[in-house]
Amino acid sequence: MDLLEIMRSRRSVRRYTDEKISDEDLKKILSAALLAPSGHSKYPCEFIVVKNRELLEKMSHCRKSNVAKMLEGAAAAIVVVADKDKSDTIVEDSSVAMMNMELLASSLGIGNCWIQIRERDAEDDSSGEEFLRGLLNFPENFACQAVLSLGIPVRPPKARELDKLNFDKVSFRE
Repeated sequence: MDLLEIMRSRRSVRRYTDEKISDEDLKKILSAALLAPSGHSKYPCEFIVVKNRELLEKMSHCRKSNVAKMLEGAAAAIVVVADKDKSDTIVEDSSVAMMNMELLASSLGIGNCWIQIRERDAEDDSSGEEFLRGLLNFPENFACQAVLSLGIPVRPPKARELDKLNFDKVSFRE
């Protein structure tokens, strides 16, 4: 499958089967994150992999309005944190790493969903970042950007149609 086809097929998946994700596939997904470019080659991002069911259930409360509820049924989650002291491009670097992981997971048939943590509140009215820091114990100088939920989809997502893309949003200067 070529990259455009993977992008066309990648959709947010929030319902998963009970099937586990192999360690080999998790390593591939993490490799995609570690291969992501970084501003000034600072590489401030680190990744916390969670497979423990009890911890995933607790993490599902890291956002208000059940936004992270899918973590209860996920096979795994990858939490992206970044060292604020190391770089001023942590948001961009984290986003690129997240996108790489989403695309690689999709290419393997693993459903995934990006859960925004930065500047979002948890169910207990703490920040999502502080909520997850309490569960995962990452250092104060690390900002939590997002969580990627992972699991085998209950049903494969429907791919987008290339001929329905809105090219009115594109302009050329020649």
